Formats: sequence, structure tokens, C-alpha cells
Amino acid sequence: MTEPLRVAIAGLGTVGGGVIRLIDANGDLIARRAGRRIEIVAVSARDRVKDRGVDISRFEWVDDSTALANHPTADVVVELVGGSDGPALALARSTLKAGKSFVTANKAMIAYHGLELAHAAEAAGVALKFEAAVAGGIPVIKGLREGAAANEIARVYGILNGTCNFILSRMEAEQRDFAEVLAEAQAKGFAESDPSFDIDGVDAAHKLSILASLAFGTQPAFEDVAVSGIRHVIAADIAEAASLGYRVRLVGIAESDSHGLFQRVHPHLVPLDHPLAHVTGATNAVVAEGNFVGRLFFQGAGAGDGPTASAVVADLIDIARGEFGPPYAMPAKSLADQGAADTGERRGRAYLRFTVADKVGVLAEIAAAMRDAGVSIESLMQRGAMADGSVLVAIVTHEGPERCVAQALEKLRGSSSLIGQPMWMHILQ
Repeated sequence: MTEPLRVAIAGLGTVGGGVIRLIDANGDLIARRAGRRIEIVAVSARDRVKDRGVDISRFEWVDDSTALANHPTADVVVELVGGSDGPALALARSTLKAGKSFVTANKAMIAYHGLELAHAAEAAGVALKFEAAVAGGIPVIKGLREGAAANEIARVYGILNGTCNFILSRMEAEQRDFAEVLAEAQAKGFAESDPSFDIDGVDAAHKLSILASLAFGTQPAFEDVAVSGIRHVIAADIAEAASLGYRVRLVGIAESDSHGLFQRVHPHLVPLDHPLAHVTGATNAVVAEGNFVGRLFFQGAGAGDGPTASAVVADLIDIARGEFGPPYAMPAKSLADQGAADTGERRGRAYLRFTVADKVGVLAEIAAAMRDAGVSIESLMQRGAMADGSVLVAIVTHEGPERCVAQALEKLRGSSSLIGQPMWMHILQ
């Protein structure tokens, strides 16, 4: 055995505590696999006396997390503070500048600043690792960066947010509405008190932008992700999808071709014969399609102390072995600045749901807007009046350009016949 890999940890929340417990429990096994022991030498957090269910008195305490970058004995800094900027980014920059490797679970920081940090890590000859930033304990980053490295990836997509998947699964199983299930998810700790990042798709968009860079060799472009969450999905949408042979899932999808980089997080109707339709609860799943390896399917726990800590320590094992490599599978200078694709020219089928006034001529108005925009209707369903007197109208379109659907909805904007905004969900192909 050589000298141990000495680690400093910033952030002792759920994941930080999990990392300590994992190294305590599996230290001997980790040492055998890494070729040397991994030892925690220093920690930092906001509250020194908080009970975390793990003994931190054996580690040196550092009040200012940024100071860990220059800790005299630490070889690696693990950042579990969170936030795209602020202390987390300051610590990342300082650590790499100091010539030390850096491990993080911070998807927001990598989505916004990953390219900058990759350049810094490569210039310093150290590792930048972020397996835990996407899909918790699922080794999807390692799978794309290493296992599928010989393949041209045509598409990467999946269920990237456990909170949304829990809510949609429960709505489906129990025929309940969104607000009611969200409240339950918050009570059980599956959703934050302010769930906006999750239910509005931002969390999934952070992860998707990271996956897209790894899959396609492009510069991270979080600002180009088209994002729509599940806030406006209702029980009737779930029921309608089931009657058509689909399940509703929040899917992040990315493709790269001659038209540019396409990235979108949006509720989708997923066919029942697709593996993603059977991913339930707070589970994550990612699909990558390679030109030689075919379809790869990664599934597992996307969050929580154990799975996320597992990903963090896996990165530490790589570093202990001396397995660095470029953070994005190729040198940062080689990552292409591809530009965003025009989504209007993408072709596909769509599910459209309207809440309308129960009066004569409403269906004709909707149908005319579709006709004038060049949208071909495959099927149209009208359900009986609800308690408030409104009626639900659901349409499934034939395959066609997305710009036509957008134009049809624009024609209907402001119509006195419509109550609220229509729901547009893409049908996964």
C-alpha cells in the first residue's frame, strides 16, 4: 500500500454524512480496490455542533470552506455545499488553482461553470470528477465517458428527477391530482418546501446539459435547454395517456446533428413498451443510443445519502488509482461550440389538452386552428363537463413539424372559449 489519499470535505448534510459513513463501513474494501486507503483529514460546514449521526470530532474542523483548497495535508477536496456560484464555485476555483483534485455532486455549478473548471483542471494536471452530479448512484457519467467512449452517441435521454417521477407515478397509481400528491411528497421528504427547481424541470435541465456534453463532445450549454415541468399536469392527462397506451413522464432528451444541439426537458407520453414507462417512484433512468453498442439503459436511485455518497467515493477511488482523464471524455479545448438546434423543424407527434367552456363551436374553433397551422389530427377526445362546467378536450396529432403545433396554439391564445393554458406534451418515439 502507498500513502493514503487524504480528503477534505466541504458540506456535511445528507450526502456529506453519507460519504463519511460509507468510508467508515467499507474502508478496507475500498483500500483493496483503490490500491491505498482513503482517509478524511478535514471537514467544513455551517454548523459545527449539529448532530449528524456520525462522529466528526476525529477530523480537523475548518470554519471557512474555501480554506480547504490550501489545506496542508489534503490531496483532494470534495464539495457538497451546493449552489451554482458563491462558496462552492470559489472553493472549486481555489482547489484547482492550488493543484489539487476536486470532486463534486453539484450539478448546478457543473452546468454553469463546468467548461471553465475543466480547462482549469486540465491545465493543473489534476482531476475534476462529478459522477454524483447526475442520477445519484447510477454510474451514467462513467458509462458515457469510459464504457461508451468508442461510440458515436445519437441520443441521450431519460428520467432525471426523482421528485417529479414520484409525483407522476403516484398520480397514476391513485388517480390523484398534482397539488395533493406534491403535498404528500413534501411531507415525506421527497420534495423540498420550495419544490420549484424540481417540478419546473430546472434540476433535470442541469443534469441533461452535463449528459449532452459527455455524449456529444459539445460545450455545456445549459442556457439552451428548453424547459417545461410538470406543474400543470392534471389527473385527467394521466388517465387520457393510459387510455391511449402511454404513461406520463418528465423526460430530458438531447440530440446532436448537423442542425445543432437539441436539449429539452418536457413532460412526455411514453409508450408502455418503452423501458422508461416502467420507471416508478423516485427512481432515475438514462438511455444512451450508440452506433455500435446499441441502446444502453441505466436505472437506479437518483438521490439520497447512500447512492450519492457511493458516486462520490467512486470518484475518489478513481483518483486514488491515478485515473484522471479529461472531465468531459475529451480535452476541454476539443469540445465543440455547436449552437442550439431549431426545435420548430423537429418532427413528432403531440398530445394536446384543452380545458374549454361548454358551448357550441368550441371544437370547430380548435379544429380550425389546427387546420390553418397545418396540424393533422389523429384523434380527438371530449370528456363530459366537470364540476365547474368546463370540458376537457384532448387531441393526438399525426407526426409533423413542431412549429405547426406552436402556431396552432398561438392562434388559440386569448380565445374566450379556452379556460387556462393548453397542455402540450410530446410523444416519445
